[in-house]
Amino acid sequence: MAHAPVPDMPPHPEEMKADYTFRVGNMMSVQASARITPAGVVAVGVTTLLVALAVAALIPGGRRR
Repeated sequence: MAHAPVPDMPPHPEEMKADYTFRVGNMMSVQASARITPAGVVAVGVTTLLVALAVAALIPGGRRR
């Protein structure tokens, strides 16, 4: 029983895309691409805030002796 290939998901109507190519002479090339939705941007911001608050809470505690 062969499985049919899964079709690509349709793009989110508000997604943001970025493509980048970095070349070093003719020998080396690095390509990168990314895509994110507005909800993803908010999630990254909240995660960054929570990590920063956790680090800020740990720093003063480590200096007390």
